[in-house]
Amino acid sequence: MRHIIIAAILAVTGTAAAADPIEGVWQTQPDEGAFAHVTISPCGGAFCGTISRTFQGSSEFRSPNLGRQIVIDMAPQGGSNYAGKVWRPANDKIYNGKASVEGDRMSLSGCVAGGLICKSQTWARVQ
Repeated sequence: MRHIIIAAILAVTGTAAAADPIEGVWQTQPDEGAFAHVTISPCGGAFCGTISRTFQGSSEFRSPNLGRQIVIDMAPQGGSNYAGKVWRPANDKIYNGKASVEGDRMSLSGCVAGGLICKSQTWARVQ
């Protein structure tokens, strides 16, 4: 029985260690010519992302969105998958969101109509 418990603990911790973490700084895909760096960190039992730098074309600029939360309560769903909310600055709307991390890339989607209609972006890890 003891061996089964130890094997179960190793399986669970091995799965958690193998998951790609969402935490870090990510560069968004351009949206209407602008992109941002988003810093994702723990918030409660989930993860939240705040706009930490903004760019227009290749130049950094001071957007009124600096410091705004764009990834909201993104909770782990197992493996490298997360679910929560995302805010789209271009239209100032919050959507049901999901994210999947693989290495230095994150696929982030905002959905309406119970997930039937989604718009996705791929973000790149900056650090």
